[in-house]
Amino acid sequence: MKIAFLGTPEFAVAPLDGVARAGHEVVCVVAQPDRPAGRGQELREPATKVWARAHGIPVLQPEKVRDGRLARELAALRPDVLVVVAYGRILGEDLLTLAPLGAVNVHASLLPRWRGAAPIQWALAEGDRETGVTVMRMDVGLDTGDILLQRALTVAPGETSAALHDRLSALGAAALVEALPLLAEGRLVPVRQDGARATHARILEKEDGRLDFALPAARLAQRVRAFTPWPGAFTSLGGKLLKVHAARPLPEGAGLAPGEARAAAGGIAVGCGEGSALLLEEVQLEGKRRAAAAEFVKGQPLAAGTVLGR
Repeated sequence: MKIAFLGTPEFAVAPLDGVARAGHEVVCVVAQPDRPAGRGQELREPATKVWARAHGIPVLQPEKVRDGRLARELAALRPDVLVVVAYGRILGEDLLTLAPLGAVNVHASLLPRWRGAAPIQWALAEGDRETGVTVMRMDVGLDTGDILLQRALTVAPGETSAALHDRLSALGAAALVEALPLLAEGRLVPVRQDGARATHARILEKEDGRLDFALPAARLAQRVRAFTPWPGAFTSLGGKLLKVHAARPLPEGAGLAPGEARAAAGGIAVGCGEGSALLLEEVQLEGKRRAAAAEFVKGQPLAAGTVLGR
């Protein structure tokens, strides 16, 4: 099968590699343009572009996708299907109908749950115990197309978004490789999504990582896992930014008011909502290196009555 692959970040690399290894012909990779990244703001190539160049596959990086130019360039390559994985752009009707088998998308959730830009992070933040991937026939809506195939997995205890990202990327690759021949043979039955069950995974903002100790500790631990590595969970200590890289709820409350902190076995206990307590296990104070919280408080003891977030 001739495939035009549209995808940009690391999440898309495993599906791209998977279809190539399965024997499909990837006629081109379409990625977003190189963007400035890192402290030096140097131009960085998308992960899919790096993969494509290493495999001798042409790359297109249009600034615009709705002016007709991309559609003309792809049409000239005569792909059987467009495969879209985390491309990061909304496609118009000209692209969606360009190939005989249409355009299919791999989305990192069990749709209609978590339509949108950050499904992995919001699934963890809301405490989902199961998530997965959906291979979907694309339409003009945001993740609203008919479901062609879904594969689920169980969220592991303590799993962060980075770890879940890698597992879902691999699962997406396997689901895509399974779905494509079935699609070509007409053996997939499209299932319309139940819009009444849809939830929205909006794009993350830096402020999403701020810890509100009025929330129960279990909820905060979910958010730490969800927002690690980005935007990162954080609070403040003595007016300085305190990043929280790892945390877990304590089995019992520590008799602390929300935000009140004290040294405890294994880290720093912080009072949270509903009488619960969160144990900070790994932290990083502004200007300092990342450290186990138990070591951190040895070098910087917490005074009685210390409250985080002020």
